[in-house]
Amino acid sequence: MALKTGNGFLAEINVTPFVDVMLVLLIIFMVTAPLMTQGVEVDLPTTRTVKNLPQDKDHLVLTVKKGGEMFLDEYSVKFEDLGDHLKRLVANQKKQLFLRADKEVPYGVVVDVMGEIKAAGIDKLGIVAEQKRDKNKK
Repeated sequence: MALKTGNGFLAEINVTPFVDVMLVLLIIFMVTAPLMTQGVEVDLPTTRTVKNLPQDKDHLVLTVKKGGEMFLDEYSVKFEDLGDHLKRLVANQKKQLFLRADKEVPYGVVVDVMGEIKAAGIDKLGIVAEQKRDKNKK
């Protein structure tokens, strides 16, 4: 878009409105980015060797909290509905599932959840834990 002046056309673009919009978008991104990384807090058991979770979007995390509450990623799920959600979101879409259980969750509850996972047709299951801290290092 050019403006006609007395001697010809002026072919300059006023970038100030574009800069204003970009600054607003940057502020929105800076405020919302930390909110997207929050998850369900659980006290994970510890072990010697731990691998990091993959950073791609082809996996879901099933979290079992101390009181027995379950979350598929950050969405609350009842145990009765767990099998249907797992079939629809994990098995049918060929995603990988990771289980995060609080270390104080009874073993029977974890076994029941793993039974539902197997019944939903999921053969590969990752278990999430934290790495043990060396008592000699501070």
